[in-house]
Amino acid sequence: MRPISKSLKTKAQFKKASRTYTSLLCVGLLASAFSLSGCAANSAIKKSIGNTPAATYENALTAEFVYKYLVAEVAGQRGDLATSSSLFYDLAKTTRDASLAERAAKTAAYGNVSGLTIPAVKLWAELDPSSNEVQQAMTEMLIATGKLSDTEPYLAKLLKKEETRAGGFLYVNALLSRSADKNGVLRLVQSLAKPYPNLAEAQFSIAQSAWAANQGEVALKALNKVETLNPGWNVAALLKGQVLFGKSPQAAIDFYQDYLNQHPEANEVRLNMAKLLVSQKQFDAAKKEYPRILENAKISASKNIAEVTAIIGLLSYQSADYAEADSYFKQALDLGFKDADQIYIYLAQAAEKLKQDDVAISWYNKVQAGSHYLEAQIDLANIVARTQSVDKAIEVLDAIDDLNAEQQIIVIQSEASMLAKAKRNQDSFDLLDKAVKNLPNTPELVYDYALAAERVEKFDVMEAELRRTISAKPDFAAAYNALGYSFADRNIRLDEAINLIEKALSFNPNDHYMLDSLGWAHYRKGNLDKAIDYLQRAYQINQDPEIAAHLGEVLWQKGKHDEAKKIWNDALTADPKNEVLQTITNKFRS
Repeated sequence: MRPISKSLKTKAQFKKASRTYTSLLCVGLLASAFSLSGCAANSAIKKSIGNTPAATYENALTAEFVYKYLVAEVAGQRGDLATSSSLFYDLAKTTRDASLAERAAKTAAYGNVSGLTIPAVKLWAELDPSSNEVQQAMTEMLIATGKLSDTEPYLAKLLKKEETRAGGFLYVNALLSRSADKNGVLRLVQSLAKPYPNLAEAQFSIAQSAWAANQGEVALKALNKVETLNPGWNVAALLKGQVLFGKSPQAAIDFYQDYLNQHPEANEVRLNMAKLLVSQKQFDAAKKEYPRILENAKISASKNIAEVTAIIGLLSYQSADYAEADSYFKQALDLGFKDADQIYIYLAQAAEKLKQDDVAISWYNKVQAGSHYLEAQIDLANIVARTQSVDKAIEVLDAIDDLNAEQQIIVIQSEASMLAKAKRNQDSFDLLDKAVKNLPNTPELVYDYALAAERVEKFDVMEAELRRTISAKPDFAAAYNALGYSFADRNIRLDEAINLIEKALSFNPNDHYMLDSLGWAHYRKGNLDKAIDYLQRAYQINQDPEIAAHLGEVLWQKGKHDEAKKIWNDALTADPKNEVLQTITNKFRS
């Protein structure tokens, strides 16, 4: 084909050349590649250059532009996004047209064209500096590539307009939450908020980022300013309760109660207080709040009475008031709770606690094929394992059809767990060993495999697999904790054990199991006072029988025998069959 002359300059010549080229292309590439007609192509080109400055308009209307533009379109339609984005980027640089830069950036981002996404977004930002969308895209790209400090000028532009500034600060925090550098985020937010000391949302943004960075005092200082600037802001009150919880659960409860005395209609705060009361086993106090919560929900603008009723059902369940939980869950169904299958599962679980296995099975069988079906079948299989046999339960799960790889892994993990509970540790290990060799490995699957290896005393396998899990998922707190606890429990490599568990706690500062692990590691190392401190913190959060066993042992070794006996007796009353608790109490009573 003879090339079209590059000397065409006039609009008439452009239209003629465009029609000629489009017709030829439709006969060749377009006929086989995609259905863009000559007319549609012309329309797309005109639209793309509609905002081009007059000085560059003539350059845009060349045959070369037409050729590159249409080839870019063809490449995009064929899925060759690297070629498509590259051509649009070249056109944008030549014409200085913001819409083409936007097209290049979005195509490169969608196609994961790593070498081009950043230059294209930068060009888009340069050519359209007033666009909020490009400022957001530029910020997201910089955060994703770890260039947190470079985001400030772009974020500052988002906050310039007074009418959108308040919402802008809330958006900024949501955006920056993706960054792993929490202290860096705090410094950035403090800098962005500095020009607006009397804006409640700016102070709230500081508080959120400070809390994420585990700087509670900084968060509380900012939240106290918010209270002055915007009294009665429920969202800020909720956050303050969460920050105070890190210092003392009772301090959070007391704050919520004081706040509700002044703002009794703040239903989300009241509901959050009820959750805290339940977590602290103050069940009677929590129960007193339920009628007020439900009354407020009935008249609230959000029309969420069914959802709130279901939450009250869950709180009753967590309080071991299973008959009340059953009643609330049935009320939630009657009120039209949207996810009926989820309520069926809750009702089944309540029935199990009430030792009504037949009722539980009937509820599980009500769950239809969909997002909750596998969960219901696994729970049903656990009943079968408990009342009949693990082999029968595995038959139930193996009969489920059309599972994707992720669901297959969940089923295998469930089957391995049932085998482990039945003390068939070798069978559990063999099942997971086969899975990690034949299915896509996820950190969670490898983690379960490592714990199964520990149960059959393959400690080298356990360590290697946990380290592999940590390498694949560096923020997998449970893996650090499991490896550290294994070292501590075997009384080896105690310094490394402490470092590993402290790393786990850096991700989950109030996790009671991890606090228990750290206390146990310090006990093994001979640091009894530190051990007691961590174990008491863990026991305050959750009176788990194994935590009680550990705390009692350390107190006994400290000479506090009466205190140790009381903790053990209370735990044995709640869970008389716990093996760890029985082993430790028998050791010290003998």
